[in-house]
Amino acid sequence: MKTRINSKNGDSLSILGFGCMRFPTKNGAIDESRSIQMIHDSIEKGVNYFDTAYIYQNGKSELLLGKALQGGYRDRVNIATKLPPFLVNKLDNAKKIFATELERLQTDHIDYYLLHMLTDKAMYDRLAGLGIMEWLEEQKAAGTVRNIGFSFHGGKTDFERIVKAYPWDFCQIQYNYMDENNQATTSGLTLAVSLGIPVIVMEPLRGGKLVTNLPEQARNAFHNCDPNRTPAEWGLRWIWNHPEVNVVLSGMSDEEQVEENIRIASDAEPNSLSDVELKVFEQVKAELLEKTKIPCTGCGYCMPCPAGVNIPGCFSCYNDKYLMADKSARMRYFQTLGAISAKPAVASQCKSCGKCESHCPQKIEIRKELKTVSREMEGVLYKPVVGIVRKFMKVK
Repeated sequence: MKTRINSKNGDSLSILGFGCMRFPTKNGAIDESRSIQMIHDSIEKGVNYFDTAYIYQNGKSELLLGKALQGGYRDRVNIATKLPPFLVNKLDNAKKIFATELERLQTDHIDYYLLHMLTDKAMYDRLAGLGIMEWLEEQKAAGTVRNIGFSFHGGKTDFERIVKAYPWDFCQIQYNYMDENNQATTSGLTLAVSLGIPVIVMEPLRGGKLVTNLPEQARNAFHNCDPNRTPAEWGLRWIWNHPEVNVVLSGMSDEEQVEENIRIASDAEPNSLSDVELKVFEQVKAELLEKTKIPCTGCGYCMPCPAGVNIPGCFSCYNDKYLMADKSARMRYFQTLGAISAKPAVASQCKSCGKCESHCPQKIEIRKELKTVSREMEGVLYKPVVGIVRKFMKVK
């Protein structure tokens, strides 16, 4: 297993991290024996970073991981888990959640602790205003938290604001060959590294959709270049080609995935892809772009929107719904565009001013397309549901 050094604290981290959100199930529950065996096998083969969260599998993920790491395994790994902002309306909420997480994980400290799923700067500001950052610093001084970070699911501008707002020990972003210009973007990755902030990558294969839902032409492009590599291997090697990335998380749900990913992570090196291989990714992306509903490249020339709409983000979620047959696209739309944040960025906010269209290199009829996105991704129940959620969570 290859490792990369965390430049901030000197940790030697396995380049493959085990994402604990998709454990195998049996009769509707986590298959405990299989999951524990997969964890043990991965540790024996060099995986030393395990990422879970308070809410994963209704809290069962932390419980399972805590059980699996008994018998000496805990001392061999780094645990990453997360504080869910939407359950925190006061500092006491955070303290109780953290205490529960320590109990579930059967440990006295968390190696990498994240503010979970930040979507915009306003969400961070709210937590900071509750005293969360000072409390986390106290936990760090006491040794119950070793590193303070955040995971991000918003747009480029807000990532830049958040990453500059605090001297983070690390951050976690969605990044893959289809998301170079979505969410944090490549420039966000570069910015974090320039600030000395190590980067953990999640969704390297978009929850498996860059494996199972690839169009035939894209599959053929990969196969014709190297028939021995699966789409999963192509996708993972693309990320590990970036020296800026410390760890790539994979939500492995069966033994074959563990075996394949560990095999790839045993010889993946930064800057190792040839010009020919890199061109294949451009070909695959071109094939995918041809099949998208809205030909947005995510360049961002349309931004900022005077009405606060994250135009590339709206189009990305909408395109995924069709291109990747992505049933979770609407939920991601809800999450990444800040529906429960102080400053949402959804399509229905468009005021039809037209400023964006004059800057679009693709000549997209943005106002028209945003109406389509609003109709399909939000629907008639969207605003009432969001209103109820925002009231419950006391989001102003």
